[in-house]
Amino acid sequence: MGEWWYNHKTGEVEEGKVSLGSDRDGPFSSREEAAHAPQIAAERARKWAEDEARGN
Repeated sequence: MGEWWYNHKTGEVEEGKVSLGSDRDGPFSSREEAAHAPQIAAERARKWAEDEARGN
């Protein structure tokens, strides 16, 4: 089983560490999960912002 990465510079899913670390997010356990990286990041950011607003 390989690691999957989302290259936020190109919008491509990559198997393994193909591109520069500064251009990719991951690792993810599957291609499908990596493909949803932008949505995962947006959801995490939303939750963090809510926590900050509550003073947590």
